[in-house]
Amino acid sequence: RNSKFKHVVVSLGGSVVRVTPSAYFDAPGGDVSLFGLYFADAGQYLEHRIFVDHSQPNCKSRVTYKGALQGQKAHTVWVGDVLIRAAAEGTDTYELNRNLLLTDGARADSVPNLEIETGQIQGAGHASASGRFDDEQLFYLQARGIDELEARLLVVRGFLMEIVQQIGIPELEDRLAQAIENELEGTVR
Repeated sequence: RNSKFKHVVVSLGGSVVRVTPSAYFDAPGGDVSLFGLYFADAGQYLEHRIFVDHSQPNCKSRVTYKGALQGQKAHTVWVGDVLIRAAAEGTDTYELNRNLLLTDGARADSVPNLEIETGQIQGAGHASASGRFDDEQLFYLQARGIDELEARLLVVRGFLMEIVQQIGIPELEDRLAQAIENELEGTVR
């Protein structure tokens, strides 16, 4: 009742990785935040299947996952399933998945799903996008004297740091930022 939960998943490679976090509300007023960050290299398959079960009234959930992919046959799958049951009046939920494709040959599949069994909710939404570098962002940075390679690295860092900053433990945030830098050594160059 009236509890908060924050969960962060980080997947930085592996030939085949499957992660299935789930959240179930068993009392009113709960608030859950599920964050994920992933980085897939050539030949890697990373799959994240999230399930949020709203069965109690006046609960809130936020799901935010971001990934970067590079190399031939780098493949990620993100499935976000949110169920709002008839008893879950007053639910407020939103799920978001974003993927940055750094090279040709990378593939990101994103499937947000909402199943709503009551019309008495605060809100329910989802968004999903996968794409390459934003030419306008790169142009903006290059117009300020930043070379193209550094501009690309800045865009990737900024894209992923939104999730890193959600951890809330500086030592872990620093370790993850360094792990991202290690991944970026072979990226966009």
